[in-house]
Amino acid sequence: MILSNVFLASSGPAELYVGPIGILSLVTWLPLVGGVIVFFLDKRRTDLIKQFTTLWMTLCFLASLPLVLMWNYDVRGLQFMETAAWIPAIGAKYQMGVDGLALTLVMLTTFLGPIVALCSWSYIEKREKEYYALLLIMQSFMIGVFAAADLFLFYVFFEVMLVPMYLLIGIWGGERRLYSAIKFFIYTLVGSLLMLVAVFKFYFTAAETAARYPNEVRAAAEVIVGNNAPMRGMVLEGIETARRAGVYRAALAGGGTYDAEPTAYGTFNIYALQAIGSARDGQGNPLVPLSLQLWLFAGFALALAIKVPMVPFHTWLPDAHVEAPTAGSAILAGILLKIGTYGFVRFNFPMFPDAAMDARVASVMATLAILGIVYGSLVALAQKDMKKTIAYSSVAHMGTTMLSLFAFNPNGINGAALQMLSHGVTSAALFIMIGILYERRHTRQIADYGGIVSSMPAFSVMFMIATLASVGLPLLNGFVGEFIGLRGVFEANITWAFWGTTGIILGAAYMLWLYERVFLGPVKNPKNADLPDLNAREWAYLTPLVAAMIIFGVYPKPLVTLLNGTTEVVVRQMRPNYFAQRDAARIEKAAVSPTRASETPQ
Repeated sequence: MILSNVFLASSGPAELYVGPIGILSLVTWLPLVGGVIVFFLDKRRTDLIKQFTTLWMTLCFLASLPLVLMWNYDVRGLQFMETAAWIPAIGAKYQMGVDGLALTLVMLTTFLGPIVALCSWSYIEKREKEYYALLLIMQSFMIGVFAAADLFLFYVFFEVMLVPMYLLIGIWGGERRLYSAIKFFIYTLVGSLLMLVAVFKFYFTAAETAARYPNEVRAAAEVIVGNNAPMRGMVLEGIETARRAGVYRAALAGGGTYDAEPTAYGTFNIYALQAIGSARDGQGNPLVPLSLQLWLFAGFALALAIKVPMVPFHTWLPDAHVEAPTAGSAILAGILLKIGTYGFVRFNFPMFPDAAMDARVASVMATLAILGIVYGSLVALAQKDMKKTIAYSSVAHMGTTMLSLFAFNPNGINGAALQMLSHGVTSAALFIMIGILYERRHTRQIADYGGIVSSMPAFSVMFMIATLASVGLPLLNGFVGEFIGLRGVFEANITWAFWGTTGIILGAAYMLWLYERVFLGPVKNPKNADLPDLNAREWAYLTPLVAAMIIFGVYPKPLVTLLNGTTEVVVRQMRPNYFAQRDAARIEKAAVSPTRASETPQ
């Protein structure tokens, strides 16, 4: 099979590259190749396995850098697109491509890869070959989730990546590892099966809609593609495929005739489905009825809410975090939770916009997000285990992210995306640092520590930076996303914003209290008096994490610029008149301001 690759280069919106393989496929499948190689290494040569995995993960990160360096900021939508036939019988294709949001999450995944490999060197002491092979294989599937432009392909990545994580927890986890692994697998599998039903229902509905309203659907596609000519071709091809399938089925049922070569299959192209789901008739009514949108939204939302996780679907997370090895916890918090929020932006909002903005749905989702913020924070305050404290803090932080998303405005969605990235770095760093303490003391109980700063001063500074980033201190990465996101929530609903800010206050309480009990005060336990400080390997994997917290806290503009394109498209799909109303309000305000100034007494 010859794979055709098209992506936009860095100079000019019309410049194309065509080759036998795309860089996005290279970035996606390179970790899998490394995992296969590890399986053929001698299991007795553990040092070689560790070194090879870390170097291969570093190579994967370096291979992903051209995605950023060659990014064209003047073009909206997907870049580095690839397409090939895959399952012709149902119309599923191997289609890949990333927009600004997907790119940042792909880079987060490749950035954390060598870090989680390096932090496992002394933690994992059994079956090292299988462990490191699974780390590499799972990275391929996680990248695939963010890079897939075909919904069926996304679903395959979405499901298959559960297997390596299940094995990581079940084999290398703590005492209750089997219980935690099975609970994690069952929760996510049940949600995924409901999502699969919704996927196929929308697959057939999309064909019928495209056949009945082809012009309206093509007009909706223009909102998505903008000046991106290669993406326009891919999306319009998907729409045309769906239209032909709808005409074919109508003809079989006696309700139509062929006007082109008939096809029995529709399209799984994500952006063609977005155009169909967000399209409206001349009166502004959705082409996909609200009643159907609500059911489809629910099918997707349940699977994604489990992944986030939102209250009350969160109970698998603390167990999984506590029992998982350090790298497993870092991947769970840093990457896997973000797949849930990413899915809302990629699927639920643009495909079922009227359902998402329905007052009943928005109220329920905002209420669950607020419950997650308050409940997660209060439970984090009560924990005696450091890992559980950070696990419940993740429930609270992801609640803030979800609340920002359901503001349905650029500030809210941009802020949510920034929170996804900042939490991915900060939470991974905190779990890794707790793993460092566990390797030295073999306990995660807060009461077993105290006065650690006297024996581990450098480590204490690193942990303090991560703590302050987690609570949203200005000039660190956590502040930017929370501030912008809550600004968007305030614009949408002041009551929601009030409850959202409680997460900042409670977050400072449980994180600073954790730091005080573990690091400050006198050394009460003699086992803590002579703990070794950071070694060279630990410096090597903590320094990039702390540097990322500082760099993107001081200068977040590159991230905001990357995300703006995605955010604007999603808002236009959900609220077609938002930007026109905003611009009109600004013009009116500008017209009133000089008048008021002239009336000011001299």
